[in-house]
Amino acid sequence: MVPVPDARARFPLGFSTLFTLLPRAENLLKSEQPVPAATVLVVRDGANGLEVFMVRRHHQIDFASGALVFPGGKTDPEDEDEKLRALCDGPDDALCVYRIAAIREAFEECGVLLARTAGEQSLLSGKRVAELQDWRDRIHKGEASLHDLLTREQLRLAGDVLVEFAHWVTPDLMSKRFDTWFFLAPAPRDQLLVHDGHESVDSVWIQPKDAIRAAKDGTHTIIFPTLCNIEKLAASHTVSEARRRARQSPVVEVLPRTEKRDDGTYLVIPEEAGYPVSSVKLPERLSKSA
Repeated sequence: MVPVPDARARFPLGFSTLFTLLPRAENLLKSEQPVPAATVLVVRDGANGLEVFMVRRHHQIDFASGALVFPGGKTDPEDEDEKLRALCDGPDDALCVYRIAAIREAFEECGVLLARTAGEQSLLSGKRVAELQDWRDRIHKGEASLHDLLTREQLRLAGDVLVEFAHWVTPDLMSKRFDTWFFLAPAPRDQLLVHDGHESVDSVWIQPKDAIRAAKDGTHTIIFPTLCNIEKLAASHTVSEARRRARQSPVVEVLPRTEKRDDGTYLVIPEEAGYPVSSVKLPERLSKSA
């Protein structure tokens, strides 16, 4: 792993993308338990290589406002319901609730439904999902549940197509903390993905290398965990390669921390987590608050 010598090269927008992880003075006396959350990297083979679907957060959202992110969000109490878990294909393990949350959030936020008709192996067609779009708004508003959708439409969640990709926990000196599992999933061939217009106001299919370039030149705001996972994804050129790499790579929990060194303060993540960069040197004005 080669440390980046200065955060300026990776975070040109006034280092705003680092502030979501660094402790601030008003947070030093407040530490909350991290909220369970899940996010999904929906990927496809584009004309020029691997692409990932990303949405731009609404500026009024209190976390990562205005940033380009992967679809996702907090788990709901319903995600832990045994009746719902019974309708999710794949292992019924500790991550089942996160897989359910990732699928639900992806449906609410970008309209993709990683599910199949009961008794079938193939994922739902774009035509079938289009017929279910009314459920998307009802679930988002709390007028119906995911369990309602599955039972009435005779569907099962395709939790078996989600591959564990990463696990990040917000530092304990931050007042707003998340315990987030990242999953990788292939985009169903003919389903249309589009932002919801509420939590997200724009969306894009983008190659990892282009997202990295956009973060560097300031075209897009991309927060630190998202950028790290885009860089990790950039090592693959196809969906099948990305899924193979994810299956073969053990997921290591990433809890970013600051570390004082002779030449300054660094933001550090575990080298064994498998990211291209494991430490970023902070500008002096940020290191004083760390």
